Amino acid sequence: MLKNHYFEGVVEAGCDEAGRGCLAGSVYAAAVILPDGYENALLNDSKQLTERQRYALREVILRDARAWAVGVVTPEEIDRINILNASILAMHRALDQLSVRPEAVIVDGNRFKPYQRLPYATIVKGDGKYLSIAAASILAKTFRDDYMNGLALEYPQYDWQGNKGYPTKKHREAIRQYGITPYHRKSYNLLGDRQLRLPFDD
Repeated sequence: MLKNHYFEGVVEAGCDEAGRGCLAGSVYAAAVILPDGYENALLNDSKQLTERQRYALREVILRDARAWAVGVVTPEEIDRINILNASILAMHRALDQLSVRPEAVIVDGNRFKPYQRLPYATIVKGDGKYLSIAAASILAKTFRDDYMNGLALEYPQYDWQGNKGYPTKKHREAIRQYGITPYHRKSYNLLGDRQLRLPFDD
């Protein structure tokens, strides 16, 4: 059973991101504040759930959460500030939009930067330990999947509907054949081999 709180007696927001390892697309992060004493036995790390379970739970989270928000950082920003800073910035943008102000923040992983001088904790595998982080992981993943499915209609050759921008063999073969799109992260090793000349090199 996942825990309800890390910090006791305060309004706590859980944060997680999705799309950090992708070759294309924005990175998404979500922040979620759940009611005190909230319980949901189905909530878990989004990677442990099926797509159908994630979307069903998204509706439950949107209904039950005291507050929720999603933050986005674009591929251009990722290339400029690097993916670690971009992931943290996406979390800060999500926190900025919460309709209820948090008094503490808990984050999946081991890296974060202070947000408005609030106390915070980084928790490795936190999306499998705390309900609010699990909820944030589901929102970040599903909203990002929706975004990538939309981009897939624009650029069907990269199979983004299937791979969501992650570095699959089919995705890399399409980059080799067609070059890159405005949504690819140019700072990434897009072909998986630094020795290869990229098709978009001048």
